[in-house]
Amino acid sequence: MTMRTSLNSLSLKRLARRGFCGVLLAMLNLAQAQPVTDPTLEAGRRLFETGVLPSGARLSGKRPDGSQVTGSAAACANCHKASGMGSVEGDIQVAPIAGRFLFPQAGERPLATMDPRIGKRMNLKREAHTDASLALSIRTGKGSGGVPVSPLMPRYDLGDADMKLLTAYLRQLSVEPSPGVEDRTIRFATVITPGVEPERKKILLDMLRTAVIQKNGSTVTSSVARRHMVSAAELVLGTENKWALDIWELKGPPETWGAQLASYNQLAPPFALLSGISNTTWAPVESFCETQHIPCWFPSVAATPEHAEQPRYSLYFSKGVLLEADVMAEHVRAQKLGGRLVQIMRAGDASSAAAASLSKQLANDAELRVSSINLDQWSAAEAPAQLAAQLSALSAKDTVLSWLRPADLRLLQTALTANQSLHYASGSLLGGMASNMPQALRTNMRLVYPYDMPEGQQANLAYMHIWLKMRKLPLVDEALQSEVYFALNFLTDSMSELLDNLYRDYLLERAENMIGQREARKAEDEMRDQTLVRPRVRSVPMDASIPRPKYGPGIAEHTTGMREGTTIYPRLTLGPGQRYASKGAYIVEYTDTPSGTLQAQGPWMVP
Repeated sequence: MTMRTSLNSLSLKRLARRGFCGVLLAMLNLAQAQPVTDPTLEAGRRLFETGVLPSGARLSGKRPDGSQVTGSAAACANCHKASGMGSVEGDIQVAPIAGRFLFPQAGERPLATMDPRIGKRMNLKREAHTDASLALSIRTGKGSGGVPVSPLMPRYDLGDADMKLLTAYLRQLSVEPSPGVEDRTIRFATVITPGVEPERKKILLDMLRTAVIQKNGSTVTSSVARRHMVSAAELVLGTENKWALDIWELKGPPETWGAQLASYNQLAPPFALLSGISNTTWAPVESFCETQHIPCWFPSVAATPEHAEQPRYSLYFSKGVLLEADVMAEHVRAQKLGGRLVQIMRAGDASSAAAASLSKQLANDAELRVSSINLDQWSAAEAPAQLAAQLSALSAKDTVLSWLRPADLRLLQTALTANQSLHYASGSLLGGMASNMPQALRTNMRLVYPYDMPEGQQANLAYMHIWLKMRKLPLVDEALQSEVYFALNFLTDSMSELLDNLYRDYLLERAENMIGQREARKAEDEMRDQTLVRPRVRSVPMDASIPRPKYGPGIAEHTTGMREGTTIYPRLTLGPGQRYASKGAYIVEYTDTPSGTLQAQGPWMVP
């Protein structure tokens, strides 16, 4: 692992000892972190991001070929992005229009990475704009220095007042670094909610701290001799930074978490929240990130918050058990399961959200009666006998779905084994490790499995296992540790791509643009390295039960057998505005072999 990282973990109590000056500085930083509130800038932002004029009318533009765009389709942010840092779509490069790129100071030469496929290809330098030349460019397509802009850019017939608002907004857009950037150090924080198992909490923090120490140990922020390779742009611009990591551990009920997060943020605003963990709800954390415009970078959560629209500042691996509920609903309908479906869950964690989601999706199925059993109503001593009594009326035509973690499955294995119904369980609540299922339950058990098949995982996670072994870190929860390892690596690569354009929105935009190509390239590099330093690994053929891909809806490209990732997931991708990088799951069962390996019952399902 080429992690380049160090540690500066601050607790709330330690921060308080900084005194009045430190708190005052933090309060000033918090003011910077707030969303746009100036009426003039807010009007400019609305025009830029949504295509709505201050009058309420829709923005309208026309391209040289005569095609017209209006409203949200005409918004500048569609192509230039919310950060104003531009975008790349195939061979089309949309240049940055943030303030320091349109109006650079004398001697300033701002650069931005434009094409991740070709090293560090930079945007082309152009002459600085004036207010008048920018207005001419927007209205007629005549760029600075008389160079025409792309024919894909609409020409907008903006009045002087609206043009002034837009220009004012662009002048300040992505000019100053976002909060969390502190004198060659970038501050991150990780969030831990109550109820996380001590061993999972410990391995999360051990991995984060180890990686940050490793990063900072190889980061050079002065002219001293280098100890590792960097890109040409990083070398010329000197854009490497050290990392600082704060631990934000929450306490009490979820309704109090918002205030705790605000207190942590007031004392030391982070550039982004890095990883994080929760077994219950993540909604207060996501809400905090959305209101404060702080990227939430791939936390390990059992279930993402439910909402009609995808969040803007939160990136997730998947929807967690809510994705499994969606896949299970499709599976139930496809298999035409009837009779009774009994879900076993705990009301105090994310399993209750999964059970509620599946019940809602199957509510109109006339052939199926769905119910739930809450284990929290009994003590551990009472639960096995009570559950056995609840399940005694079920037959082989019925279905039992266990939204349970390994400890509960071990506790209840006698009651579950005695029941002859068809059994399903959550793969993510098992930690992705098939071996966590008690041996006695495997014969009649299927998993909703949102991960790559074990043979794929073995290849994808080889480097993570080497990294853990070299740093003497135990394997506690493979799914969690795979996610943390990826979050750290991908953040390292993404921050390198930002160069000195340290803006929160830009980080998210680079993630959307990079993740798919980065994963494929990383997987290819790792396979080549393994070939060079080790004997060639025998290729494992695809399971004959998995149909060859048809590249239609619901069929994933990774079923070709190609390796496309470096995580426990088969492939991670994001499109513009997408926030869930893995979007499907398998239904798997245990084989009859002594090792009890898994085999897929069908193709990767994308609900």
